[in-house]
Amino acid sequence: MNIFFVTILTYGLYRLAKFITTKVSFPLFHPLLFTPALIILTITLLNIPADDYLAGATLLTHLLGPAVIAFAVPVYKHLSILKKYVGKIVITVLIGSIVAIVSSYGLALVFQLEEHFLISMLPRSITTPLAMEVSEDTGGVPALTIVFVIITGICGSLIAPSVFKLFAIKSQMAKGLALGMSAHAVGTNKALQYGEEATTFSTLAMVLAGVITIILGRVFIPLFL
Repeated sequence: MNIFFVTILTYGLYRLAKFITTKVSFPLFHPLLFTPALIILTITLLNIPADDYLAGATLLTHLLGPAVIAFAVPVYKHLSILKKYVGKIVITVLIGSIVAIVSSYGLALVFQLEEHFLISMLPRSITTPLAMEVSEDTGGVPALTIVFVIITGICGSLIAPSVFKLFAIKSQMAKGLALGMSAHAVGTNKALQYGEEATTFSTLAMVLAGVITIILGRVFIPLFL
């Protein structure tokens, strides 16, 4: 299918979803949930095979990498602050990564999920491009991983403000690390609401979590299977 057509179609549906979600004040009406629903509805009505749509969406898929790299800008701007807290940042993200993997395994056990579901769920707390790589390398299903990543990101960004309020968390560093670690790119987008410093810490946490999860995944997955 024509890449240009699919790109315009997808972007148009995303803008429509974003417009609708700004008019409807309901947590589950999130662009990342609503856009896929609109895409499924559209390609079904137009009788477009899913494989053809995915083939035409390769440009958008390849742009995921550069989009993540672009988050390096705020990190560079606040490099001096990051150097000051490097030890705390690494320990926080390491613990968060372990908790994310172990909790994913716990959820898989509770719901008695099959092995490929378990493997696909483990990297749910890191950004999509890295999560897809981890899933594919360890025998998971990247398409399933994307679903888990989106759900995790949306839930994390929705729950975070209540958690911050409940525990009276004021620190931009704490907010940023929590959002980047638990809700990756969606959380980093949420961190923008708290300021540039929070966004910087969130970005760093997201990147570090991805690297650490890639390493830990190879250690934990054989133990879980």
